[in-house]
Amino acid sequence: MTSVSPSPTPAGGAAVDALLDPGLLEGVESRAMGEVRGLRRRAEQEEVNLSYTRRLLQGRLDIVRRELQRRAEHDGRSLVDLLPEILAEKGRGPAHGLGRHQTVQPAAPEVYESWVHGLTPDVDLSDVAGLPDADLQRAARALAAAEGSLSERRRGVQQVMDALAGELARRYRSGEADVAALLADEGRH
Repeated sequence: MTSVSPSPTPAGGAAVDALLDPGLLEGVESRAMGEVRGLRRRAEQEEVNLSYTRRLLQGRLDIVRRELQRRAEHDGRSLVDLLPEILAEKGRGPAHGLGRHQTVQPAAPEVYESWVHGLTPDVDLSDVAGLPDADLQRAARALAAAEGSLSERRRGVQQVMDALAGELARRYRSGEADVAALLADEGRH
């Protein structure tokens, strides 16, 4: 009998917890421009990290669910034969993401891969076709629950990014900040 980790560390850990702290945005209007930009960059990096993690998790979940479906429908094709369908996201419907342009890469992909792998520590998903239905169902439940939590945290980080971007835009519109100074500052880094 295998088990699934009942309560994994929340996606993004302490770095995301800090961004989701309700006090983070308090007094943002009076903070230095560099500090607001730094917070915005931090939020952007964590959003990219969460997006990458979500894609890894969703891929595993799609494979597990498709294997369960293949068995229930007595589909004679192998899971390998079904991979093009799985990877093409057939039947998934439209994306609900915000379509953000990402300018940074995940900071430490191996950390996020390890986190996703740790969601099903006793279920070896490298041999999905060889696993009993009960293990696959447990893995699917664990992955789906983690995906829901991760997506919620990602939306929270996106809201922080939007609030910080809004504050930066407000400063430029009101004349409190100067685009020429921003470009000069960016040129020094």
